[in-house]
Amino acid sequence: MAEGEDLQTFTSIMDALVRISTSMKNMERELVCPVCKEMYKQPLALPCAHNVCHVCASEVLLQHGFLCCDPTSEPSSPAATPSTRSPRLGRRAVPKPDRLDRLLKSGFGTYPGRKRGTVHPQTVSFPCPACQRDVDLGERGLGSLFRNLTLERVVERYRQTINISAAIMCQFCKPPQLEATKGCTECKSSFCNECFKLYHPWGTQKAQHEPTPPTLTFRPKGLMCPEHKEEVTHYCKTCQRLVCQLCRVRRTHTSHKITPVLSAYQALREKLTKSLAYILSSQDTVQTQIAELEETVKHTEVNGSQAKEEVSQLIQGLCAMLEEKRATLLQAIEECQQERLASLHGQIQEHQAMLENSGMVGYAQEVLKETDHPCFVQAAKQLHNRILRATDSLQSFRPAATASFSHFQLDVSRELKLLTDLAFIRAPEAPVIDTQRTYAYDQIFLCWRLPQHSPPAWHYTVEYRKTDAKAKGLKLWQRREEVRGTSALVEYLDTDSVYVLRVKGCNKAGFGEYSEDIYLHTPPAPVLNFFLDNRWGFNRDRLAISKDQRAVRSVPGIPMLFAAERLMTSCHLSIDLVIGDVAITQGKSYWACCVDPSSYLVKVGVGLESKLQEWFQVPQDVVSPRYDPDSGHDSGAEDTTVEAPPPYAFLTIGMGKILLSHGSALTSRDPNGCTVPLPPRIGICLDYEQGKVSFYDAVSFRELWECGVDCSGPICPAFCFIGGGALHLQELVANKQERKVTIGGFAKLD
Repeated sequence: MAEGEDLQTFTSIMDALVRISTSMKNMERELVCPVCKEMYKQPLALPCAHNVCHVCASEVLLQHGFLCCDPTSEPSSPAATPSTRSPRLGRRAVPKPDRLDRLLKSGFGTYPGRKRGTVHPQTVSFPCPACQRDVDLGERGLGSLFRNLTLERVVERYRQTINISAAIMCQFCKPPQLEATKGCTECKSSFCNECFKLYHPWGTQKAQHEPTPPTLTFRPKGLMCPEHKEEVTHYCKTCQRLVCQLCRVRRTHTSHKITPVLSAYQALREKLTKSLAYILSSQDTVQTQIAELEETVKHTEVNGSQAKEEVSQLIQGLCAMLEEKRATLLQAIEECQQERLASLHGQIQEHQAMLENSGMVGYAQEVLKETDHPCFVQAAKQLHNRILRATDSLQSFRPAATASFSHFQLDVSRELKLLTDLAFIRAPEAPVIDTQRTYAYDQIFLCWRLPQHSPPAWHYTVEYRKTDAKAKGLKLWQRREEVRGTSALVEYLDTDSVYVLRVKGCNKAGFGEYSEDIYLHTPPAPVLNFFLDNRWGFNRDRLAISKDQRAVRSVPGIPMLFAAERLMTSCHLSIDLVIGDVAITQGKSYWACCVDPSSYLVKVGVGLESKLQEWFQVPQDVVSPRYDPDSGHDSGAEDTTVEAPPPYAFLTIGMGKILLSHGSALTSRDPNGCTVPLPPRIGICLDYEQGKVSFYDAVSFRELWECGVDCSGPICPAFCFIGGGALHLQELVANKQERKVTIGGFAKLD
């Protein structure tokens, strides 16, 4: 039993040692300089949050033509003896004197004691080996960097833990050197007992130096400002840099947020502790993600090999097709060549028969010797035809075939361009939302397009969600995939809410980037769908309603000219009125309309149905206060002491402006203070229970004006015209013919 417990104890101890050894080996990665691949020695903190040895940084800058001070030691320090210098210095190429002179004359780099001449000072750029970026070190170069003392302490503790620290020898003994037993922070050197007494004689100031354990790295007691050599006491949050008292009062940090270094220490320590605690408590998640990444690596290797094989097969297919096409074209040329050669050889034979010593000529001469007339005619008839053909061929000589093969030339410029442009399929670029056509009404109509040189998209994915400033977390995106076309509808939305929408395209290469988010505000109430009433009341001589009963235009014509003539004799100019074909008796309703900016004077709003009927029966005039639509009362109401809500509420629009100075006396001296530009659409919201009507900019849903209205009876939308003008009601999004797909429902339109 005791042996089993001892074995278990031994096993647990070995497991702990293995874990410690593994942890140490893993931590060693954080303590290795990215340049020399050795543990840090006098590391400097770069502005990019990486570290590098002082010696390595100097060597890198020298290789890039910047002059630096000798990084091996500090001035008047005994540590500069050859026995303590870095072994890497022997391998470093020392620049030649002529190169140093050239660097000094050109003004490169800065170093302690350098005087600035007339040459414009240049900043030092350091190529960070960790992040592969050029880091701006300013004019002072390495002289502006802080020494990372914390990292030095960690490296020293690590060396002591794994027991790789070598014996430290006395820096002042003559060979053979003795092992150092004491160190001096003031002298920055390590001594044996005898040398320490020799260099710290009794009765001198050096005798007051306190001995420390021997070391090769002498660090200052505190972190010092690299510029002023003062201890840092504050932290600049704006620059994210430690500063001393002199840095604090400099003009560089004027109006910066500076806190004591203790506050920065406590805040950063708390953040680091919380972050480290979260990481340690999420080890299972880390292991799961590592497994997922390893699985992704395997899939990447397999998919990469598969993609290579597919590309190789496609290219081989193209080569096979080219080879087949090559054989077909060469065969066509060969057949044409043989046909031409046969024709030319036959023509040569015909001409050879016409030679003096040829058979045909000799035969003709023998036939001419025939004296028997019938026999001559019989033989000469056949021969004469051959002679005629030969004569014609001789007189009109032309080769039977041309020797040119120019019509067999290939134009491969298009194919070469296609092969040159042969590349992998790219995913579609981020779509661009068409803000001119996208709007929110009864539904949201979203329209987009791809950039000009973007690869085509097979389909799109539309995502949207409602934004709520009071909610703690963001709501999840609602998604609709495989949307065809470049527009979509979003249904079943909440009123008076803000929705954010985005789109991304997809093709064989996968999904592209999302478009920029677009925010749309839904109407403050359910949308009311109605038409203009063309059955009664309106003046057909001066108003023209469209066939779909959604637009109306005021056509002054001859009657308006007659009215203008009567105006000179103190007669009044009439107002033309048209109303909607619905009456509102409860709830909240919203509708919108577009007014032609060139309209002379248009009023949009609401009114009691009974009062509007009286209006139609007794045409009103523009100057009579009895039925002024903006006054909201008749002359009889002035006798009562109770303020009744007006039966009408209209917003006045004219000449591209909206009049907003309701309830105050209007003057023509300051027209700009009471008018705003006419938006593309005007929205009207009627709250029947509250007895008020609000007018909005229907694009941004900015409220323009709000007033009360008498809701003791049915309320109708109404529109007034004085002079020429036009308006049309906003069409419901659901009725648009260019509808492609519905988001939020199941209906689709082919």
